[in-house]
Amino acid sequence: MAQLVAGTMGNLVPKLLQLLQDEYKLHKGLRDEVESLAKELESTHVALCKVAEVPHDKLDPQVKLWASHMREASYDMEDILDTFLVHVDGHGRHHQPGADADNAKFKLILKKIGDLFRRPSKIKLRHDIATVIKGIKKQLQEVAERRDRCKVEIVAKPASSSTIDPRLEAMYKEVTELVGIDGAVGEIISKLSLQRDQVSNDKLKIVSVLGIGGLGKTTLAKAVYDKLKSNFNCGAFVPVGRNPDLKKVFRDILIDLDKNKYTHANLYFIVVDDVWEAASWKTIRLALDKNNWGSRIIITTRNSKVTSGEVYKLKPLSNENSRRLFYTRIFGGEDKCLDNQVDEVCDKILKKCGGIPLAIITMASLLVGKSREEWFEVSNSIGFRDEGLEQVDRTMEILSLSYYDLPHHLRACLLYLSAFPEDYTIDKNSLIWRWVAEGFIHKKLEIGLFEVGEGYFNDLVNRSMIQAVQSKYDGTIDGCRVHDMVLDLLRSLSSEENFVTLLLRNDDGTSSISNARRLAHQKSTLDTHLGNHNKGMQKMRSLIAYRCHNDKELSFQSFKLLRVLDLENVYMESWHNAKHLGDLLHLRYLGLKHTNMPELPEEIEGLKFLQTLDVVENICIKELPLSVGQLMQLLCLRAWGSIDCRMSIPNGILKKLTSLEELLVQCDYNNRNGNYWQFKELGNLSELRVLTIKVIEMNQNMLSELLQSVGNLHKMQSIKLHNTCRFQGPSNATFDAVGLPRDLRHLIVARCCFSFSRLPPCIGPSCVAKLSHLELEVTAIDEQSLQALGGLPELCHLQLLTDSTVTITNIDGCFQKLRIGRKDECRRASAVMPNLQELSFQIDYRRSMRKYEGSLGNLGLEYLTSLQKVTVDIDCGQGFYGKEWIMEEETRLRHVIDVHPNHPTLIFSRSNQVFKVREPYGYFMPTRR
Repeated sequence: MAQLVAGTMGNLVPKLLQLLQDEYKLHKGLRDEVESLAKELESTHVALCKVAEVPHDKLDPQVKLWASHMREASYDMEDILDTFLVHVDGHGRHHQPGADADNAKFKLILKKIGDLFRRPSKIKLRHDIATVIKGIKKQLQEVAERRDRCKVEIVAKPASSSTIDPRLEAMYKEVTELVGIDGAVGEIISKLSLQRDQVSNDKLKIVSVLGIGGLGKTTLAKAVYDKLKSNFNCGAFVPVGRNPDLKKVFRDILIDLDKNKYTHANLYFIVVDDVWEAASWKTIRLALDKNNWGSRIIITTRNSKVTSGEVYKLKPLSNENSRRLFYTRIFGGEDKCLDNQVDEVCDKILKKCGGIPLAIITMASLLVGKSREEWFEVSNSIGFRDEGLEQVDRTMEILSLSYYDLPHHLRACLLYLSAFPEDYTIDKNSLIWRWVAEGFIHKKLEIGLFEVGEGYFNDLVNRSMIQAVQSKYDGTIDGCRVHDMVLDLLRSLSSEENFVTLLLRNDDGTSSISNARRLAHQKSTLDTHLGNHNKGMQKMRSLIAYRCHNDKELSFQSFKLLRVLDLENVYMESWHNAKHLGDLLHLRYLGLKHTNMPELPEEIEGLKFLQTLDVVENICIKELPLSVGQLMQLLCLRAWGSIDCRMSIPNGILKKLTSLEELLVQCDYNNRNGNYWQFKELGNLSELRVLTIKVIEMNQNMLSELLQSVGNLHKMQSIKLHNTCRFQGPSNATFDAVGLPRDLRHLIVARCCFSFSRLPPCIGPSCVAKLSHLELEVTAIDEQSLQALGGLPELCHLQLLTDSTVTITNIDGCFQKLRIGRKDECRRASAVMPNLQELSFQIDYRRSMRKYEGSLGNLGLEYLTSLQKVTVDIDCGQGFYGKEWIMEEETRLRHVIDVHPNHPTLIFSRSNQVFKVREPYGYFMPTRR
């Protein structure tokens, strides 16, 4: 707990020290109080930093008790100071937000404080600050006395940790998904495959994957699912977890299956992941259709009582695969370890990891960058002497060791993840903005708060404390998950340190929240005792509720110190008290995603320090109030309506929000007379980095204004344009007239938005050299344009929709980093992409019949030496014709994949299919030679 207290204490000291500057002319008595308090805080901060280096279970009980008292005192002290600052600056100047920015804000208002002290009419305020300081000092002296009695200063400090170097995405994927998994994948596919008699083939078949936590059950099931799902009409991969919300589980299954495709006459393939209780599985199984069409189900569990059908018991990795996984994570491969002396300590470490992939990856991440001597120190610090230690206990001990190896700033960020549900995919950007709101992020020289937070996120991924989640669409890291065992550790530590208090589905008591600083509410019904002027709520800093409902109102006015309020998928019968949201003067983050709040109250203008406002896919809000324009410290605005309820932004709001860095907005235009004012306003947002716009209607004037504004935003890194109808007009001319920001990384122009007659000249290595993701439709593209795209040095994802077939004569240096490619048609032009790992393309039946005389011809896949995955969509046309041709071409493609040296995964889909054909039952898996 000390590391978290140390962080809070570190924020307090600079605030107090600035009060000592001569320009504020505090009288001597008050100045002495401030100086004495600041010195005591500094001394306590040093002591806390020493304690923070020692694992919690190795601390003396008296030291634990002192640190606990210090934790609560530090929270109270910060609350007192922040409350004073908020009220003094209640009129809301434009300040730079964030943890370090709070210091900047404080500096800006100190002159006002000094002036107030010198005015007779403000004697009460002067008395208040003196009383506050004396109260804090008295509290601090009490815990300082406990510190002296506990002799905290003599606590030993362990060996210092080294910074872990970043690992490549591709290597991380290889380490976590491929090592030692081939044999298990083959065995499970064999259990799912054909039997000798057709009757057995037509029956529903279930295979259970059984194994302890951290063994890789989910990874294995996902690998099988990815290989086989294209052989079924529909499929679903759904996590269950402990204390499951079965309604959500069924909803997720139906969403994945696509209810239009899920019929009694269709094959389905479902993975039900991480089932803990037999009762949950029984309910799920009863709901699944027991058809005779050869559907398949895989379940993963660590409970043998849950298993059904054939059981595959997952074994730990062999010594050979354990070493391979360990060395690949640290050195990038077994053959890259040049120190033969490492083998001795490596064998010792791997023996105690017991073949558990989670333990091996975590231990390897901990040791990256450390010397051989430090390897021995780390190995000796784990309870290796106890040979009877269970594998799960060993893994938890390794995870704990990795946690205490984290720098202090990362520990708070990681512990915060204990607030999220099990098996929940956490959005990366939302998480980072929450860290900012909580004060975990400290701005660095010339690096913004979000960029610093993104570095923290990547560091946690590299240290294997969280699992990166890639976008299914473009491969970018847009979220994370927390492994069950890591989440168990975080929840245990968080409970000990009163960092996050959980209300889970089966909790029926409320005593645990009486002193909660952060409350994560995961029950199906929002507790009615929350708020209602309950004194226990008055110290709460964060309230996070997920997927729950309430038939009564929530008393927002009770949460006076709330900094984060996140109500995702929360439905309440009445939102009348929402008008009191404006009373939450400390609020930095307001999340109302997927709620039924009917409207944002005008009183929201009182949130002068709000940094993030997220109302994405709210089902009722039709328009933001004008008062949103008063939120001058807003850094992130997400205002995107649902399918049934579009959300608009009134004229004049955006141009006022000059601190915005991220904007996701839906622009609803109801007339065709040039109503494009919002695009003009974007030009005022000089700090904007991320822009996502969904436009209901687009015309030439709108596009011109948009591009003109975007061209002036020099900090822009991501532009995504979506539209519900195709743009009509000479779009290419406007792109010729303006440039794109030079730091642009992502440019997504959705196909339904508009197309270009040729590649815009501003898209090339001399203009946007940092561009890594590009999606656009170009009617005709020539060799010169394709070479311009190939010359983009950072391009790793390209979706190029075009009618052209191009051959490049000079392929040297083209597409060196491209990993994911999507095209309308695939021909030998793909051969210029040497590092391509994923290829997606569409085959138009009618065009292929005309152009290639009934055959796809040579696709050139053999030249793609890095290829791992091929996704093919066959446009079948609108009639019954072509059935035989389509099946023949699918067979041809399967053969091409089978003979490819990498044996990539092949996924088929069919669009515009009218005829219903039940394919011969069987699975396609490339032959291993």
